[in-house]
Amino acid sequence: MAHHQATKKSIRKTSRQTVVNGNRRNRIRTFIKKVDAAIEEGKKAPAQEALKNAQSELMKGVTKGIFKLNTASRKISRLSAKVKALKA
Repeated sequence: MAHHQATKKSIRKTSRQTVVNGNRRNRIRTFIKKVDAAIEEGKKAPAQEALKNAQSELMKGVTKGIFKLNTASRKISRLSAKVKALKA
């Protein structure tokens, strides 16, 4: 157990931030699942709309430090390729 006051505070801050980051990560995963669901249905217009929303959420995750930029870019690229491959 920590003895210094600053260390105790940082432990409290870290535990709170871990919960927040987990919630953000789950929210992003939900948006990605919505894109995948639209792709499974084979409907291009809803898939494009869901991709637009997921892309926005992924980039928010980058600014908040949830994902690195290259990770988010890779996920967006792969989802975009799947949506593009759909028939109109």
